[in-house]
Amino acid sequence: MEIKEAQTVVDTWIKKYGVRYFNEMTNMALLMEEVGEVARIMARRYGEQSEKESDKNKDLGEEMADVLFVLMCLANQTGVDLESALINNMKKKAIRDADRHMSNPKLKEI
Repeated sequence: MEIKEAQTVVDTWIKKYGVRYFNEMTNMALLMEEVGEVARIMARRYGEQSEKESDKNKDLGEEMADVLFVLMCLANQTGVDLESALINNMKKKAIRDADRHMSNPKLKEI
């Protein structure tokens, strides 16, 4: 699915099941909550914290999809075309970081 299509799918879902979008500040808070859930899994599963029994069945992909859903809600509400924004952002990074990471001794293989 292309990003533009995904934004349309989210918009259709909101209108069919969600009644309306939460306001932008509520969605911003929800985005931070969802990012926190991803961070919790990452810290416990891949980081140094021990994973609690209650976290072992959490689906990282599902939590990441929650982040993407709320981000798309915010994009829809604010008129952002995420597909175009990502394309432009990647072009900017390619120019800005053309040699930056390749010449970083911290990233050289050990």
